[in-house]
Amino acid sequence: MAKRDYYEVLGVDRDADEEAIKKAFRKLAMKHHPDRNHGNPQAEELFKEAKEAYEVLTDEQKRAAYDRFGHAGVNPSAGAGPGSGGRGFENFADAFGDIFSDIFGGGRARSSVQRGADLRYNLEITLEQAARGTETKIRIPTAEVCTACSGTGAKPGTQPQTCPTCEGHGQVRMQQGFFSIQQTCPRCHGSGKHIPEPCRTCSGAGHVKAHKTLSVRIPTGVDEGDRIRLAGEGEPGMRGGTPGDLYVQIHVRQHPVFSRDHDDLHCEMPVSFVTAALGGDIEIPTLDGSAKIKVPSETQTGKVFRLRGKGIKGIRSSSPGDLFCHVAIETPVNLTARHKELLREFDAVTQKDSERHNPRAKSWMDRVREFFTP
Repeated sequence: MAKRDYYEVLGVDRDADEEAIKKAFRKLAMKHHPDRNHGNPQAEELFKEAKEAYEVLTDEQKRAAYDRFGHAGVNPSAGAGPGSGGRGFENFADAFGDIFSDIFGGGRARSSVQRGADLRYNLEITLEQAARGTETKIRIPTAEVCTACSGTGAKPGTQPQTCPTCEGHGQVRMQQGFFSIQQTCPRCHGSGKHIPEPCRTCSGAGHVKAHKTLSVRIPTGVDEGDRIRLAGEGEPGMRGGTPGDLYVQIHVRQHPVFSRDHDDLHCEMPVSFVTAALGGDIEIPTLDGSAKIKVPSETQTGKVFRLRGKGIKGIRSSSPGDLFCHVAIETPVNLTARHKELLREFDAVTQKDSERHNPRAKSWMDRVREFFTP
């Protein structure tokens, strides 16, 4: 069977440059590779045909001979085996290796300079500190440049050397039949450098463990879960890379009186039985001091009093929230005999006109009777 024109095989013009030829071959290789077309002999033949065309057209001398004499001007088997050493095979390995590097996660050698990792520090503060803002100091673990080796990781008097495995490229190429895959060098882990004699102080890391104290400004109105970023205070970079950042995670300690809901505050306000019945003034605490609330007579449990502007001004808010005081009527305890006598007398009086003095109790009993009445 007569061979097809190489340009036709790859679908490129006769004046196509090497990059266009390489791109066309990549597309065909991805489409017809045998590993993607199990049990399809036609795909395998198309793949071999594209490979042969690629090897010829990316070799300057072979392409010139092919353009002048056609298939007779080139040796069809040239560069077909791993021992040929021809430029065509090398270019094929480069193109094919790039394709499968993308598939299997290889790729170009990574830069030896690496940014340090970001770190997190959990900071617990009080509700008052969150509301008003504050400045505090934290002590965190860190890594400092090893003074013994000046950060090189090599024993004093020696220097890191070019990695003999990857020859400083940080990547190694593995050839398996048609496959040519680039992988990170297992010896230098992509740095391209090898340390024959590591520094005894830092064990070749170039840095040692230490601690540092930082000042953290807590802005007014921070809330649970907010983060404060300290640029450049994270983990040191590798081989001259910039350090990462430190994120201070805010946790607000539970308050004995107030609970927070965004910018609003809530508190439970115990009210005596007598005050709830007769009314009166109650002094309650706020984050700024105290405030008085006038409790009207006949106040019931669950009544909520709202004090505007007595909450917290959040970071993103233009005005402070409110304070909500929830009434909880307190039942007297530790009663004396006289207390009990007076309460029984009071109960006897109110029971004579129960519907008037205890309307909620009557309404509730009416609903109960309706429920149980068939």
